[in-house]
Amino acid sequence: MGVQIGFVGTRFAGTDGVSLESAKWAQVLWDHRHVSHWYSGLSDRDRDTSMVVPHAYFGHPDIEWINRRAFGTRTRTPDVTRRIYALADYLKGTLYEFTRRYDLDLLIVQNALCIPMNIPLGIALTHFIAETGFPTIAHHHDFYWERDRFSVSAVTDMLWMAFPPALPSIQNVTINSFAQEDLAHRRGVSSILVPNVLDFDNEPEEVDDYARGFRKDIGLEDDDILFLQPTRVVPRKGIEHSISLVSALKNDKCKLVISHASGDEGNEYLAALKDLAEANGVHLLLCDQQVGDKRGLNEDGSKIYTLADAYSQADFITYPSLYEGFGNALLEAFYFRKPVLVNRYSIYVADIEPKGAKVIAMQGYLTRDVVAQVQRIIDDREYRDQMVDFNYEIGKSFFSYSVLRRKLRALVTNFTGQDNL
Repeated sequence: MGVQIGFVGTRFAGTDGVSLESAKWAQVLWDHRHVSHWYSGLSDRDRDTSMVVPHAYFGHPDIEWINRRAFGTRTRTPDVTRRIYALADYLKGTLYEFTRRYDLDLLIVQNALCIPMNIPLGIALTHFIAETGFPTIAHHHDFYWERDRFSVSAVTDMLWMAFPPALPSIQNVTINSFAQEDLAHRRGVSSILVPNVLDFDNEPEEVDDYARGFRKDIGLEDDDILFLQPTRVVPRKGIEHSISLVSALKNDKCKLVISHASGDEGNEYLAALKDLAEANGVHLLLCDQQVGDKRGLNEDGSKIYTLADAYSQADFITYPSLYEGFGNALLEAFYFRKPVLVNRYSIYVADIEPKGAKVIAMQGYLTRDVVAQVQRIIDDREYRDQMVDFNYEIGKSFFSYSVLRRKLRALVTNFTGQDNL
């Protein structure tokens, strides 16, 4: 008999890491008759199994009002406190309704108890779990102490209470070893390490004619060398290094393509990148209007491609991030068998590099040796194929759905006594 599971988060929509990883968890659980339901402020999941509460979304005007007054200052006014707790009480009531409506056995909270994008939701969850002892898995992707924007706070008391709470009915899950150690050190709370995964047990779908149209539609020639930066345009992605790499190759056929826009972090970095690319003679393309969650058409009738389509047409992946919670784009490069440049960010060094992955690695800056290695990959197909095939096997061994299945079996069995994963 399957377990009725409720996923709780601020948003389950789009291609952000939390939405993608929660869908993977749900898929593995569904394969073994466990039924998933969804509670969030913004959702693209099945309406019949979803409960959308607008105030659970971090982009709701009332939540944004709170966030503007909660961070960047050391004190808060009484009306901020009152509004936080009033909304928390309201959201707690909707959580009671959610668990009753779907007769839930287990909650899986996705990132809402570790990063304070929605403070009232975190408090609501903490109070609900404390009042009910509801079995809960708290899946933590990002902690607030990892982000500078939360370092100056007027809600430190709330952060200590709810992000995350130390409650006996919560099993904490972290996605990298540094987060696991930090949580234990800062909160005295243990956690299970569950890395992000991809379905390495099944090969990517064959490239079809639709995907082959990607290059032409973004303005590239068949013989252009497509360097794909499969990330948003935010400073921690280190995209200036990607520009420097393409410039150093001194080949007009090398084109740098960025898949996603800036999002909610402004366009100043994008403007600086455009200036840098122009100054270095690099052909830089932003194709966020052509890449979406699923295939379709834009309002002007142009085709929308998936990120998988973009990967299928790429020759090389640039991933020179300064910091990552895990590194989904790196796993995607392994999965789609693409060579990749990696800036040795801390989680890569601790959790991925020791597995033996073969990448072009830089240590904070570009060197002639790094450029030469990339050039060899472009020129030597046999060398390139050996590298990407090896990385696929690394992914299959350490970051596949079978790995996730083993981890979830232990978690679900611990709470429900059912061992059918």
